[in-house]
Order: sequence, then C-alpha cells, then structure tokens
Amino acid sequence: MTGSDATPSFRLAYVPGVMPGKWVRIWNERQPGVPLTLTQVPAGAVAERLLGGDADAGLVRTPVDRSVFSAIPLYTEQTVVVVPKDHLVTAVDEVAPEDLADDIVLHPLDDVLDWENLPGRPALERPATTADAVELVAAGIGVLVVPLSLARLHHRKDLTHRPLKDAPESSVALAWPEDAKTDQVEDFIGIVRGRTVNSTRGRQQPPARGESANADRGGARRKPAPGKSAAGKSAGAMRTGKSGRGAPKNDRRGKPRRRS
Repeated sequence: MTGSDATPSFRLAYVPGVMPGKWVRIWNERQPGVPLTLTQVPAGAVAERLLGGDADAGLVRTPVDRSVFSAIPLYTEQTVVVVPKDHLVTAVDEVAPEDLADDIVLHPLDDVLDWENLPGRPALERPATTADAVELVAAGIGVLVVPLSLARLHHRKDLTHRPLKDAPESSVALAWPEDAKTDQVEDFIGIVRGRTVNSTRGRQQPPARGESANADRGGARRKPAPGKSAAGKSAGAMRTGKSGRGAPKNDRRGKPRRRS
C-alpha cells in the first residue's frame, strides 16, 4: 500500500500443500473492502518474499528464523510414504521405517522434513523437486516420504500412501517480518486463531452501520434527573408500584357508615 489514500490490501504467500481456503473465506466475509491476494511460493523462497516486501505474511513450514520473523504455530501434519498401489506396504494400515529397508527412498532437494537418518536405500541422485520424485515413484524407481498435504497435492490414480510412524513431522505457521506487522496482519492473526468478529482481542473492528448512532449524538447518553429512574418514574413510584401519587387509596372511602 502506497500513499495515504491508497486502498488497503493484504498479500498472503503460502507454501505448496497448505490450503488457506477456510481462512480466506472468513477474511472475505469480514473484510469485503480489503482485497486479499494469494501467491503460492516454494518453501525455500518464502523468507525472501516476505523480507523483500512482496507479501505481508506467509503460511510457512517450520522452522522459522525467529531473529527476523514473528510466527504463530498453526498445526502439525502427519507424515506418509507414497508408494505404487501394488506395493507390499499397502497391506498394512501403518508403516514403520524398517519396513522400507529394501526400498529406494527418494530425497528431493525441496524436502521439508528434517531427517537425521533417512530410511531405506538412497537413490543415485536426488530429484530436484517433490513433483519430480512423485513421477519416479510412479515409474517404479522408489518410494517417497512427505507430509500428508503434499501427498494429496501430487495425488495420482496409480499411487497411494500410508502413515509412516517414528518419522519427522512438518509443522505449519503464520509468519511475518518482525518489524512490519500491519493492521491487516493483525486481522488475519485473529482469523487463524479463531477469534470471533466481536472479540476484544486484536485490532478493534469498525462498528456496524447505525450501531453507535445514539452515542454519537451529543456524546454520552443523558443522565436521569435526581430522584428519577432511567424510565422517568420517581423512586417512590418504583417502591409502591403506582404512578408516584403516594399511598394507595382506601377502597371504603366515600361509602356511608352503617347506623346501629
């Protein structure tokens, strides 16, 4: 946004596999006058995009450099192994790393999992991307371990996946440059944290049309006169339940006395 008269906007970068659709829908409902621009960015390029000012915030995979970024953890994904549909491990519901001992486990250069010891046998070369690795799995060259969202993103009819236990996991966070937190970033933080539109936390939302009309006319509401209630009745009337003319009338007044 440039200039004081420029229309505010919000630019959100996100890594492959992350699906921001729900949050975008809520944003459009709450902020119809503030357009949200989505840009998918490779996981390794998000930091450059944010620091370069090309995005206001990003849905990123951890870890995040906390010396330059602020971040809010959102969720952790399940790790799965992608295999051909006729692979032996499809006979079980969950796979252990030792079950892949005889398999070539592909390790793409854009892998988002932090491995200490990759299971299985290494390939002669590392594929450039996860998409390239998926093609090799389909060709019967090896298997691939990825977060569940990436397995779904690169889904093929001839491939399937199974959960892999005792494997590193990938977490997703909302991050933004520490020294560049805008009002729009604050609003989006409220959305991803599940705050309601009337939440007292975060930035104050503008009141609905007509909501503060009475308060805007001459400032605060008029105080009732001394001895009067907010409804205009006297304190005595509120005690007796009548209109304020004192004690109730005697129902026998005005009737003739009976002579003995």
